Parts: sequence; C-alpha cells; structure tokens
Amino acid sequence: MAISLSTDIMYLAGVGPKRAELLKAELSIHTFGDLLYYFPFRYVDRSRFYKISEISEDLPYIQVVGKIVRFQEVGVGRKKRLTAIFTDGTGTLELVWFKGLKWVVKSIKPNVTYVVFGKPNLFGGKFNIAHPEVEDYKSDQENLGSALQPVYNTTEKLKSSFVTSKTILKLQQVLNGAISDIVQETLPPYLIERVKLMTLREALCNIHFPSSVSLLKKAEARLKFEELFYVQLNLLYQKNTRYLKVQGNVFSQVGEAFNRFYAEKLPFALTDAQKRVIKEIRRDMGSGKQMNRLLQGDVGSGKTLVALMSMLIAVDNGYQACIMAPTEILATQHYETISGMLHGLGINVGLLTGSTKRSERAPLHAQLEGGSMHLLIGTHALIEDVVQFHNLGLVVIDEQQRFGVAQRAKLWQKNDKPPHVLVMTATPIPRTLAMTIYGDLEVSVIDQMPPGRKPIKTIHYTDAKRNLVFGLMREQIKQGRQVYVVYPLINESEKMDYKDLMDGYESIARAFPPPQYVTVVVHGKMKPQEKDESMQLFASGKAHIMVATTVIEVGVNVPNATVMVIESAERFGLSQLHQLRGRVGRGADESYCVLMSGVKLTNESRKRMQTMVATNDGFEIAEVDMQIRGPGDIEGTQQSGLPFDFKIASLSKDGQILQFARQVASDIIDEDKALTNPKNQILFRQIEQMTQERISFGQIS
Repeated sequence: MAISLSTDIMYLAGVGPKRAELLKAELSIHTFGDLLYYFPFRYVDRSRFYKISEISEDLPYIQVVGKIVRFQEVGVGRKKRLTAIFTDGTGTLELVWFKGLKWVVKSIKPNVTYVVFGKPNLFGGKFNIAHPEVEDYKSDQENLGSALQPVYNTTEKLKSSFVTSKTILKLQQVLNGAISDIVQETLPPYLIERVKLMTLREALCNIHFPSSVSLLKKAEARLKFEELFYVQLNLLYQKNTRYLKVQGNVFSQVGEAFNRFYAEKLPFALTDAQKRVIKEIRRDMGSGKQMNRLLQGDVGSGKTLVALMSMLIAVDNGYQACIMAPTEILATQHYETISGMLHGLGINVGLLTGSTKRSERAPLHAQLEGGSMHLLIGTHALIEDVVQFHNLGLVVIDEQQRFGVAQRAKLWQKNDKPPHVLVMTATPIPRTLAMTIYGDLEVSVIDQMPPGRKPIKTIHYTDAKRNLVFGLMREQIKQGRQVYVVYPLINESEKMDYKDLMDGYESIARAFPPPQYVTVVVHGKMKPQEKDESMQLFASGKAHIMVATTVIEVGVNVPNATVMVIESAERFGLSQLHQLRGRVGRGADESYCVLMSGVKLTNESRKRMQTMVATNDGFEIAEVDMQIRGPGDIEGTQQSGLPFDFKIASLSKDGQILQFARQVASDIIDEDKALTNPKNQILFRQIEQMTQERISFGQIS
C-alpha cells in the first residue's frame, strides 16, 4: 500500500484498529501526519542517574538504577494497589501501581537490574513513584538513541490501555522509518536561506529525536517560525485581497449631524487618543474600501462616544448605522446614553432586543426599511431575518468576542454592498494575540482615560478582614455612595453558586438591616422585569447595595457606585476581575475594589490577586493573563477562541518570533501581493489550503 501523511494511523505498524480508535478519540491523531506533528511537550536528560539517597521533593523527574526486593498487594476491590520495594544500595524507594497489576507482576521480576523513571512523591515520610517506567538496564542502554528523551502528553484512558509517552515515542520511531522520503518541504528555498532555517525533514527528525540541545533548538526555531509565519502570511494575504476586491460605501462628508453634536452636545472634551481614533475611522470610511477596524480601549476610556460620532458620519452621508451588544442590559444602556446625548438633533434612534414587544416591532421595522430610523441599537435580535435596513452603512459590534463568527456574518450580509465594520472590545488584548486574532484588521487603541478619573484603589482581603470591608461599605454609604457585591457564577444551574449568592445576600441584609439600608439582588434566574426593577432601584440611588452575579460585568453604569466587593475572587480570571472593577470609578470620587478570597490560594490565584492590586492598566493585566492562562482562553473561549491550532508555537512565549515572522510575511506580500511569482508557488498552495480549511475572518471581523 502506498503511504502518505494522510494515511490512516491504523495502518502504522504497532497501532492497528483498536489502538487507532483510542489515538483518534483521545489525542485527535487520525493520520500519519497527525502523529508526525504530535510534538513532545518537554525533554528529559536520560543520561543522568540519581542515587535514591539524592532524591528530593523538588526534583521533577528522575531515573535510578537498582533492583526490586519484593512485591506486595495492598487493599481490596477498587482500592487494591501493587507496591514494590526498590533499592540501589543507598536507600529504598516504593514503586506503586493502581492499574494493570497482573501485567506488572508477570513482566517485572525481583532481583533484576532495572532503570526506573518517574516523578518522585513524598508520602508518609517516604519517597514513591506511581506508575513508573521500568526497563531492563541493558535494554535501556541499547535503546537510548539520545540523552534527550522526548515526553509526550497522554491521557489516563490511554495509560490504562498501556499507551504511554514511551509507546508514542516507539510509534514515532516506526513512523520516522516509514516516511523518510515523503515529507515535502513547505517553505521556498530562498526563504529557508534568508532566515537560516533547517529543512522541514531535519526539523521533524530533531524535534522527536534530538541528538543535542543545539539541534533541538534549531528544530524548534524552524517549526515555530513556520507556524507563526503562515498565520501572518494568510492574514496579510486575506487583508490585501479584501482591500483590492471589496468596495465600501464612500462617506465623503462630515455634515450637520456630526458638527451639531460636536458643537452642542459633546459631554466633555475629547482626549487626544479619541481624536486620533476618530481620524483613523474617518479616513477608512472615506477611502472607498470597506472598513474593518478593531477599537480597543479600557473600561471607561470613551469607546461608545467614538462609536457614536462614527455613526453620525454615516448619517451625514445618507446611511443608517447600528450597534449590536451582547446583553439586553448593555444594549439598553447604549440606547439610553445615545438617545439622551442626541436629544433635540432630530436623529431617530431605535432599540431592538428579545424583550421588545410585538406591538413595538412593526413600526420599528417599517421605519428601518423606510429609512426614517437612523440608528438602531440592539442584541442578537438585530440578526433576525425579519430585520431589514433601508441603507445600512456602518455596523458597530460591542464586546465582539461574545458573538460567534456566524452571528457577525449575518449582520454583515444585511446590505448589497458590505457596510463598514467597527468592532470594539473593553478586554485589552496583548500585542501578540491582537496580531494573530486580528492580524487582518486595522487596529485603533484608546490609551488615555478621560480627565478627572482617579485610579481605583484595589485591596485583597481574606474572610478574617470582613469587618474592615463592612466598615468601608458603611463609610461610603454614609457619604451617599453605593456598593456592588459580586458573587461568581460558573453556571446558572449550579445550586452551589446560587446558594452562595443567596447566603451572601442574607449576611449583607443582617449587617446592613432595612430600613436604614436598602439592598437589591440581581442574578440570571430572575425574570427580566424583576431584574430591571432591581437595576432601576440601584441606578436611581434608592438602593445602597447591589448583590449580584457577573450579569453586571458589562453594561451597568452607575457613577455614584464607589465600592466593588468581589467574593471568592480566586474563582475569576484576570480579565473578568478587571471588567468588574471597571464598574466603579466612573465618577470623580475615590473608588475601591475589594478582592475577597480564601486563605489557601494556588500560585496562579495569588498572582492574579497581586496583579490586580499592583496595576489598573488593562493592557498590562492582559499580558499577565495570557502568561497565566495561555492565549486560547484569553478572549473567553469556545465561541471566539483562537482560529488557529498551534502545535508548537506559544503566543505568550514566542512574541519575538511572531513579530519577526510578521515582518517577513509583510515583506513578501509587499513585493508579491497575489503570490503569483513562481518562487512563491509553495506559499500560495499553503495559503489556499488554509483558506479551504478555515472560514475567512477578514470580511466579518
């Protein structure tokens, strides 16, 4: 049978149908190519042997040479385990197996010299290794192809079927012999020469079987560069193609709506950053090409005002504009803010959400189709097929990471000629991530806060300091201020989360008894009307304290609120903590964010608390967040996540390689925009393949 990288993994010697099903289900290894690109996650120096007397708790993995003195079965039923006393003459070590006991007893014999490899654990004052790798000493030395032994990620299910890291290494050795002649180079020769890279064949061999640290580093450099380079080349190619092919509506003038608003209604002087961003947007919308721009700005930096002024330019040119927000609360907030700011200017603003009554929808749809409604603000309801615009010229998507790609695409398709698109996020994005997720968009950043804003003072307390927190709350309420108390909610249906919230409400009610204090509750299980009533009580100042879940993370704007207490803060990610903190500090008064946590914290949780206390800078927080969580989850996940599956590169660690790869890709596109030059044939083929495999994000932001 002729083999290729697309050959089913079941046909590799040593795999077979049963093991193939496991590899496919557990590791997504379906083909020879999938296995080839299943890289080790670390390497262990197998040239070093420890004595048992040298073992300490801080050693990650060790190997020792010695003999098993005796076996012993301990426990019964499910708790049954096999232990072995292993000695090298300097001390003893306990080996433990919880599964495959019969196989171990049959395969491993006492008084034979073995190499034992694994992670030492201290239990009851003695060191042990659970499920160690055990190999005959003579055989181990003969099979040691390299002192640097790769370690592959595996799963409990695979381990229980005896597919360990070592098994995967053996399969890689078989694969290496089988496909030595069928690995095709994926970069053109001139680029390999220019960047001084290994060939692909050399890199793949040395990533799995490195004979030295130097060759391993060169292999990693080649594979990381290629992965990041193709992501950037694809983004720049798509961006250039869109720019050449997709025509946009020309907004040639700034007229009465914009100028009257600027002269009569502007609530405060624009910051230099806001002025710069508005100029960038004006230039895009007047170019004749479709605008696709990302607007980043911290909570409270004035993104909504920039979006409104951009929409007024659309109105001045005879077009309609809309804002799509992820929640009814935020959509309503935008509607109230924008309609209030435009009062008296003769601009018709509509609101459309899931709660909009049927009787209100018919006239709204008629105005929208007839063109008499200039601006529409809403939620997912905007993408319903029944919603038809007369002449949609600009789409603004707020907190865009909360919308799926298909949802954004439906809004983009509501016009014959594509509208200009402005996507906004208050979740600051690290530079490397922005270059990757939004590499085919233009990016604007509002990096200044409006004048008069005081930095929010952030404090971290454990439960022992609760009286201090209550004291701060009473003092602020006495001064006429208001307080948020937020509880985590991982899942609305989790009884535990709901119980935490209601227990918290009761303890707050005891510490702040009515009628002197008014406390309201807001959570996702409430009926919309009840939720709105609670919100209104708090927004109007009639309630002193709001006990809530993260439904208030986005869209509640109460300048009089000066204290944000976040309960079980260790259960929140940094981005969410920063968003919640942004609910206070919206007025001119000193504001506080209190992070309440348990005493025992993981290293990651402690780092999150320390970061929040140390800085209010959202971009700095985003960088730390990416270091802690990795890039895949930084934007909040399954719906948005990374559109690229990185096998070896890391956006949090390989920023320099990424920037270099982008520059190389940019130089190639500048020289050969359509990649038609014969020397770039390989590049064009790779880009075509990437485009077929993935949706083009460029046209829908």
